[in-house]
Amino acid sequence: MNMQIFTNEHAVLADSSIHQFLFHCRYEKNLNDKTLNAYATDLRQFIGYIQNMNPCEDIKQVTRDMLKNYFQEISHFKPKTVKRKIASLKAIMNFLEFEDETYVSPFRKMKVKFKEPYVLPAVMTMDEVRKIFQSVYTEHRNNTCTDNYTYKAQVRNIAVMELLFATGVRVSELCNLKCSDIDLQNGLVKVFGKGSKERIIQICQREVLTALKNYFRLFKPVTSFFVNRLGLPLAPQSVRLLIKKYARAARIDKRITPHTFRHTFATLLLEEDVDIKYIQNLLGHSTIATTQIYTHVNAEKQKKILSTKHPRRKMNFDDKQVIAV
Repeated sequence: MNMQIFTNEHAVLADSSIHQFLFHCRYEKNLNDKTLNAYATDLRQFIGYIQNMNPCEDIKQVTRDMLKNYFQEISHFKPKTVKRKIASLKAIMNFLEFEDETYVSPFRKMKVKFKEPYVLPAVMTMDEVRKIFQSVYTEHRNNTCTDNYTYKAQVRNIAVMELLFATGVRVSELCNLKCSDIDLQNGLVKVFGKGSKERIIQICQREVLTALKNYFRLFKPVTSFFVNRLGLPLAPQSVRLLIKKYARAARIDKRITPHTFRHTFATLLLEEDVDIKYIQNLLGHSTIATTQIYTHVNAEKQKKILSTKHPRRKMNFDDKQVIAV
């Protein structure tokens, strides 16, 4: 059976629990719009499925067996999606338990263990980073029409990519930056991450500051820092497309996204022996466990470590004692 989106009819028939939960998430937990939209989509799909399979209009009527059937129904989704959908259900049922002393979550009678496959994040090598920056700077340098919008857009694209690589910010964080969040005089960027957590990142490279100042001088943004042709906030999808464009121009075969810049930022700092706790702070991770996905090492770094650091180097024998097999 195909998953169905929560229609207006469903909205009328369904209980108010979802609306109460989303109100709680927005105004009491202060969650961001992306999280709220994910919760709303997951829960409305679930209610739509339940109402088509069972005479159930209230989420409090959902039983353990209904949940098991639903888990089977969504099993074809990607593991990350399934994990999120289960988490959404757990979240609302925990909320209902807290609000209603008579309600008992069916999860209390279930042992749901879902382990998402461990996948190393895609990263760029330093050579690939250099190539992708060469592509954007070369395009800008070859454009002699300084009075058209294409020229301005190229200046903006340089600023976007320089800031992504300089700070490791998420694309949503970059697109949500306000003019008041960036201090070009002192080289400071105030970033609001997940859960509205604030962090300050310093811009310490002269080239990055120059790119940002060049952009600001041309576009003169008023509220949102990065804007499009119409002066509206630059959309995350626009950033994804421009990065895809320059990766193609640089002849890089692997898939490059704004998040690849974030992964590369963290990985290359680790390879420079920066303490993982500092990287955690820069990335805005709540726990060190999230940052530890970057503790893998690439093949070249691994070879360097094992050839220069392995204790076997200190075990010197007479060559005659080495036996060929």
